[in-house]
Amino acid sequence: MKYLITGLGNIGFEYTGTRHNIGFEAVDFLCKQLEGTWRSDHHGDLAEVKFKGRTLILLKPSTYMNLSGKAIRYWLQKEKIPVENSVTILDDLNLDFGKQRLRAKGSDGGHNGLKSIQEMLGTDAYPRLRIGIGNSFSKGKQVNFVLGKWSEDEKAELERMLEKAAEVIKTFVTVGLERAMNATGK
Repeated sequence: MKYLITGLGNIGFEYTGTRHNIGFEAVDFLCKQLEGTWRSDHHGDLAEVKFKGRTLILLKPSTYMNLSGKAIRYWLQKEKIPVENSVTILDDLNLDFGKQRLRAKGSDGGHNGLKSIQEMLGTDAYPRLRIGIGNSFSKGKQVNFVLGKWSEDEKAELERMLEKAAEVIKTFVTVGLERAMNATGK
């Protein structure tokens, strides 16, 4: 079985360590944990890793967040992976910091990366793992918050959050979406 695991984020040094790049951090963590190696390829950086007989294609799109769907569609088609064997990992302002939620489908919730994916795939029925970054920002300061660096308190919790995300992905590829969703709490 083959899976596409995509972490959403923006390329470029100025975005490293920002809340919006939690998807990149999650696939980086999984790649390191499963002893993968990144390589630059079409529309992004890829790593191929194995876990319990499954092949995971990890993807960090180089298309910037707003065009993530282009990279995901390309790699799903190229690797002949059905959309239900994919998971997109992203930040979510509407979830409390550290909370995670895996869903089989849903709205884009105003997230530009999800809008792009829905447009390019022609459906909102694709698995996504939302990682809560909280919403502790003043009115009108959403962009600064999302593109801001982790606070020291948040950094202290980041490793635990990434470990949990990796466990959710490993559960998804071994026992399926429903049980993985239960692991994150419906």
